[in-house]
Amino acid sequence: MPITKSAIKKQRVDKRRSAINEPIRGRVKAAIKIVRSKPSTETLAQFYAAIDRAVAKKLVSKRTAARMKARVVKATKIKLTKSPFGKN
Repeated sequence: MPITKSAIKKQRVDKRRSAINEPIRGRVKAAIKIVRSKPSTETLAQFYAAIDRAVAKKLVSKRTAARMKARVVKATKIKLTKSPFGKN
């Protein structure tokens, strides 16, 4: 049990943050499973959206996200003619 006031507050804040962060992490994991089981450009776009959302919330660093994207694309062997976000 925390003793100091700051430790008590930190525990409250951590509980609140984890309640927000867990669903985002869950969406990323689910997106990885979906894109690996049914590889298509639509599922890949959903995976990219989930990863980018996690980066925006600072749950995953940009470099880690780039590595995850590269590994998933390489594993599923999807050759994209267009980028899933419209940039090309």
